[in-house]
Amino acid sequence: MLITVAPQNIYKTKVIPLKGSVYKRVYKSALSYYQIIKSRTKRKPYTRSTYFKKKIFLDIFWSHLFDKGRKIRTQRLKLLPCAIELLERTTCSPEIIKSEKFKRETFYRFTGQTESGQLFIVQVKKRNNHLYFISVY
Repeated sequence: MLITVAPQNIYKTKVIPLKGSVYKRVYKSALSYYQIIKSRTKRKPYTRSTYFKKKIFLDIFWSHLFDKGRKIRTQRLKLLPCAIELLERTTCSPEIIKSEKFKRETFYRFTGQTESGQLFIVQVKKRNNHLYFISVY
């Protein structure tokens, strides 16, 4: 996939993606990373966003992830730490997409870059004034 974005709208992460190519190992690493975030709260896991100055809930990501095939899941799980850092620290403006199907939904697409130069996109959905991390690719 070719991604073209203005350089000032790309957040450069300092966290490296998870290592590995075997799904089970990458999944185990991603799950342990997620468990650390989940252990911070008794309710829904979330992270605080600098851009929105609000909580972004992380639980929808997992249900959306399991709709995909193993190869795509592995690629997306490897980018999970980078995506969380981007959500927490970015001040770059995202691409905003209004949903035609549902009037109360808006999608935000943030662009990030790993230390190795790989571009990725993090998608956040806003519904009923709540923010949900949906996907990273």
